[in-house]
Order: sequence, then C-alpha cells, then structure tokens
Amino acid sequence: MAHPQIAAFARLAKGGDAPTRAIAGQATKLGRDTHDIRYDAIHDEILVGNDFAQALVTFRGAANGDEPPLRVIQGAHTQIQMAERAEVDPVHNEIFIAEDDSILVFPRTGSGDVAPIRVIKGPDTKLLIPRALAVDPVRDLIVVSVNGLTFPNGGPDDRGGIVIFNRTDNGNVKPRAIIAGPKTGISNIEPGMFSNVNMIQVYPPKGWILATHSSEARQEDNFVGIWNITDNGDVPPRFKLGGAKTTFRRLRGVVLNPKSKEVIVEDTYFNSLLSFYYPEIF
Repeated sequence: MAHPQIAAFARLAKGGDAPTRAIAGQATKLGRDTHDIRYDAIHDEILVGNDFAQALVTFRGAANGDEPPLRVIQGAHTQIQMAERAEVDPVHNEIFIAEDDSILVFPRTGSGDVAPIRVIKGPDTKLLIPRALAVDPVRDLIVVSVNGLTFPNGGPDDRGGIVIFNRTDNGNVKPRAIIAGPKTGISNIEPGMFSNVNMIQVYPPKGWILATHSSEARQEDNFVGIWNITDNGDVPPRFKLGGAKTTFRRLRGVVLNPKSKEVIVEDTYFNSLLSFYYPEIF
C-alpha cells in the first residue's frame, strides 16, 4: 500500500527518476485522499487538504521528510465536511475550499478551529457538488468546476460545467457566468455518472481557464480545455489539448510552468506526469 506523501521532482525528470525530496510521515498529517496540491509562490508555502481529517494543511515550501505542517485548519466551526480540493489566493491572503454544495473561504494564516469568513451557498448559486476551483486574484474571480448545475425551475442538469463568481461573493448569490453545454465538450459520458471535470487552473496574465476533462469510457473524451475567463454559455474551448497523440486515459491534475511555456498534466491511469510545450497560451 502506498504511503501518503508529496513528492518533488526535478523539472526535467523523466521515466522512473527518483524524487529530489518527499514530505511523508506521521508528523505531516497527510492522508491518502489528498487529490489537490497548491503552491503559494509569494509566501513559499504548500497547501493540501486532508479529506478524512476534514482539515486544510499548510507546509513551508522547502518541507522535507516527516516534517509537521506550519498550520492546520480543522474543527467544528470550520464547517469543513470535505477537504479534497482547495485553492490559495496569496494576494488577498485567503484559502478557498469546494464543499458538497458550497464554497468556504478562510484567512490564509488561519489555524485551528476557525470559522469561514465567507460562504457561497444556496439555490441561486447553481452549485451542485463543486469539484475543483481556482482564483484569479487580478480580476477578483473564483472559477469552479461542478458535477452538475441546479436550476430553480426544476431539477439538476448533470452535464456539469464551469461556474464563475466574484471573489468577494457571499451567501446565496448568482454566478457571473456559466460555461456549459454540448459545444464545451463537458458532458456526462457514462450513464449514471456526473461530468468528469477534475481540476481547474487559471492563468491571470492572459485570462485563461484550464480544466481537465476525464472519461474512463472513451479515451478521446480526455482533454484539457482552455477557455477565457470572459466566456459565458455554450462555448467551445479556445484551445484544446487532447487527441490520440497525447495518449490521455484518465486525467486529473493540471499545472502551468510559464517560464518554460509548459502545461503539465497528471494521468492516473498511467500514474504519470506529462509535460507539453504549449507556447500558444503564454
């Protein structure tokens, strides 16, 4: 059985190269259900969620070995039920977490049993099982992938999509925009299953939204869709990374390396990281 860890590799690592360091051990408070890692370059910190412990855990950027976290947000007042996906906004010093039907916002430096400073929740939000989220601190926007969309006139639409809110939204607020529909490629591929939008990243300098779309049923439905943060409605991606040559099978994470103009994608089928030179979006 694999032990929970955060492994760091050299950028040019390939094949079975060993990590340069790894955060692992009992003192780290990591769990095996960690599915998202966010790096705060301004404060040189790493943010992860521990779903089993219903906690948000922050490490120093250079952490190594069995090193305890700098801070842990956990407790009854946090309202955290799930901690699978999170995001840090180092500009406004806030942490965002996707919950079952809501978005919780915490102070970045919060520790212990702290209450959220804002909660986006209610029927007008159209949130149905938020999956992943990212923050554009330049435009003050939150971008959320959802497994479905709720509509006040009756029932959910399980196509899923991407929902955009103002960063400072609070309560039962309507989204600024919704990217959803057949042209987006975000769809319920397998009967009885929700849309497979697994991860969201933003690139504020160009206003890009990057979303990984995964399907275990059809290889061709695994892709990275790139929309502009001004998009709204049933619009196709501005760019699309996918197809037979990419060999995608079960996409999860996506991250950008602007310095080298790379898009790095995680594929859990192959248990691998794939790097693509993609200068068009930088």
